[in-house]
Amino acid sequence: MTVTQMKTTVRSTEIDVNGHVNNAKYLEYYEWGREDWYEHRGLTYAALRDRGVVTVVARAEVDYRHPAKQNDVLTITTWLNEVGRTSFRMKQHIVNATGNLISEGQFVIVCVHPDTGRPVPVPSEIAKYVVTR
Repeated sequence: MTVTQMKTTVRSTEIDVNGHVNNAKYLEYYEWGREDWYEHRGLTYAALRDRGVVTVVARAEVDYRHPAKQNDVLTITTWLNEVGRTSFRMKQHIVNATGNLISEGQFVIVCVHPDTGRPVPVPSEIAKYVVTR
């Protein structure tokens, strides 16, 4: 499986004064989706660290298309879109239970050594999952 999907339900604490999910919360939703993507491949943070790699977000782009409300069930879809020498791009989107596109995001993630913080090559265990969509 190269694309992962996970579901979450919007909680009252995620709602802002405008009655919908606060824009900053989407970064957390997307982080959950990326963690799920890694875990489905056995690439936990501990496993990557043991290989001399940690991943850090260097760029985040998020487009908001439709508001999400309390109790909405959201599906976060994640895939690896592009791989460079020391970084890769993941694309994600969130839809609600009726299929409305809530948000789209793409993230540039850099692989660095856990002790030095210096860039290191993207491990083949990550690169092999690239999908263009």
